[in-house]
Amino acid sequence: MEMKKINAGKLRAIGYDPRVRILRVEFDDGSAIDYSGVGTEVWRKLSTSGAAWSYYRDNIEEEFTGRRSNVRTSSKPLMLDDLFKTSGDDPDA
Repeated sequence: MEMKKINAGKLRAIGYDPRVRILRVEFDDGSAIDYSGVGTEVWRKLSTSGAAWSYYRDNIEEEFTGRRSNVRTSSKPLMLDDLFKTSGDDPDA
């Protein structure tokens, strides 16, 4: 999902996947919420709003089901070994 960086209230980035109708909202504290069942019209209004924080609070926060997660904030890129590590791998290797 491509994210659009914004600086509106506590919002820092927003993104939308129209295939699965998921809206991702990232906040200034490093948290994120993925909202399911969001239509393209809601995304269009949020992404073009001059008051995105207010639009989010009034039209998304309480209207859609959200799943909380964290935004990866580390500037250190993951190594290929980290990406493909399995549960049986030795963490000290």
